[in-house]
Amino acid sequence: MKEASFYDKLKDGKVRCNLCHHHCRIQEGKRGICGVRENRGGILYSLVYGLPCSYHVDPIEKKPLFHFFPGSKAFSIATVGCNFQCLHCQNHDISQMPREEYHIIGEPVEPDEVVEMALNAKCKSISYTYTEPTIFFEYAFDIAKIAVEKGLYNNFVTNGYIEEEPLKSIQPYLHGANIDLKSFNEDFYKKVCKADLSGVINTIQNYKRLGIWIELTTLIIPGYNDSDKELEAIARFIKSDLGDETPWHVSAFYPTYKLLDAPRTSAKTLARAREIGISQGLKYVYEGNIPGSDGENTYCYNCKKPLIKRFGFAVTSYNVKDKSCTFCGATIHGIGM
Repeated sequence: MKEASFYDKLKDGKVRCNLCHHHCRIQEGKRGICGVRENRGGILYSLVYGLPCSYHVDPIEKKPLFHFFPGSKAFSIATVGCNFQCLHCQNHDISQMPREEYHIIGEPVEPDEVVEMALNAKCKSISYTYTEPTIFFEYAFDIAKIAVEKGLYNNFVTNGYIEEEPLKSIQPYLHGANIDLKSFNEDFYKKVCKADLSGVINTIQNYKRLGIWIELTTLIIPGYNDSDKELEAIARFIKSDLGDETPWHVSAFYPTYKLLDAPRTSAKTLARAREIGISQGLKYVYEGNIPGSDGENTYCYNCKKPLIKRFGFAVTSYNVKDKSCTFCGATIHGIGM
C-alpha cells in the first residue's frame, strides 16, 4: 500500500478523495467508487501501487494514437480498478474486479522495473491503459517521471475524469492521451457509465490547455449515441474547443458485458460518422475496429493524398517527414510525426 495523493481528511475519520470528479467521501474501512483507494485510520491508501495486473508491448496504433510516434511500440501497463462502471466495458474482468469481487490482484513490479522492461523491448513510450490510469495515479506518476529521465515518452488511455490538480502535477511527464468522449449526452453518461459528461468535458479542456497532445475516441453504439445530431455536436465541440487538428476516432461497438441489447456497429455507420467529422471541418477522422477500411489511413487535409496507410494496427506506408506532407508540404500535426 501507498498513501494516496490528492485527498482531504474530514471529521469522524472520513476522507474526501480529490483525484477525480467523483470526489468520493470515504468512511473508515471503506473504498471509493474505483474500488482501489481505501480509508484506513483516516488515511487514504492506494491498494494497487506497484501491482500491475497486466503489461504488454503494443503498437501505439492500438491505443489508438495515430499522431503519436506512428509505427512505434508502446509498453502498456494497468492495474485493476476503474472510476467508471460502463455497461459495455471490454476489460470488465479487471476494471470492475475490485468493486464486484472486492478483490485486488497484481504482480509486484517497481516503477524502475517497468521502465527497464520498456527500454529492453525497444518501446518509444509507456501507455497507461486497459483500465483507467487515474485510479493508479501514484504508480503511473512515479513510472512516468523515471521514464522521462530515461528518454521515454508517456501517454494515458483514459476516460477523461481526472481532476485538474493531479493532471497539472503529472503534465511535465505526460506527453499524450487518447480520451474517450463516449457520448455528448448527459443522460448517456449517467445511465451507461455512472458519471457526468460535464466532468469529462472539463477534463478534456484541461488537457488541451496544459499542452498535452490529445486524440479523442467515440465508440459508436447503435441506438445509443449514433444520431447525426449527436455526432455533429461532438465534431463541433472538437473543432471549437480543441482545434481542427485534434484527431477523432469513431470506433465500432460489439455487444459485451452488460450492454447486450445493441447490435454491432456497421461499416456504413462508421463511414457516416467519419464523413460527419470531416464535413464539420476536422482534419483527421478515423474509423476503428474495422480492419481494412480507408478510414484507418491518414490523408493530407490539403492535397488529400494518403500519408500513412494502415491495416489494423500495422503501418504499411509512411509519407510524412519533419511533420510535413511529402507531397505538398502541409503541416501534419502530432508528436513524433
